[in-house]
Amino acid sequence: MADTEHLTAPSSDDEATPVRKRPRPGERRLQILQTLAALLEQPGAERVTTASLAAKIGVSEAALYRHFASKAQMFEGLIDFVDQSVMGLIRQVTDREPAGPVQASRIVALLLQFAEKNPGMSRVMIGDALVLEHERLQERINLLFDKIEAQLRQSLKGAEPAVSASDAQLIASVLVAFMQGRLQRFARSGFKRLPSEHLQAALARVL
Repeated sequence: MADTEHLTAPSSDDEATPVRKRPRPGERRLQILQTLAALLEQPGAERVTTASLAAKIGVSEAALYRHFASKAQMFEGLIDFVDQSVMGLIRQVTDREPAGPVQASRIVALLLQFAEKNPGMSRVMIGDALVLEHERLQERINLLFDKIEAQLRQSLKGAEPAVSASDAQLIASVLVAFMQGRLQRFARSGFKRLPSEHLQAALARVL
C-alpha cells in the first residue's frame, strides 16, 4: 500500500493543487479496524502489535494514534461492532419468533453463524485476542455474554408450557457455555472446525 502520508505531485504545470491520497478520518478509523480484524483471522496469529498493524496498512504507528488513543481503544472498536451485531441479531429473532426453545435455539445459531462469517471476531468474543491487553476489554466481553445469557433465560421462561426460573437459568448457562466452547474450538482449530457443525442436532439434545 502506498504511503498515505504524502501528497501526489502535480502531473503538469497547469495543476496548482495536488491530489490528496490521505483518506478522511472516519475512513482511516474504519480501515484500521478492518485491518485489525483481518490480522486476527490469520490462523495461529501471534498477538497483534501496533507495529504489525501499521505495517499492514502502510502507515507509521504514530498515524494509528492520530485516530485511536491506544491499542485498547482499537479493540474497543471491534467489541462495539460485535456488541451491536449480536444485539441486532437477537432483536431480529425476538421480533419474529415467539418465546420458547425455538427462539433460544435460533439466537444461538445466529450468533455462531455471525462468528463463523467473521473469524477474527470469534477470537475477540472468546477473549483469545485480548490476552495481555487491558482488563476492561475482557470485562466488556463478559458483560456481552451476560446479556446473551439473560436473553436466553428470558426466552426460555416465556415458553409454553412454562419453564421454571431455575430450569431456564440452568439451560441458558449451558447454552452460553456451549457457544463459548464452539467458538474456542473454531479459533484453536485454525478456523477449520466450524461452529455450525452438527449444530441443530446438538441444540436438540440441550433443549
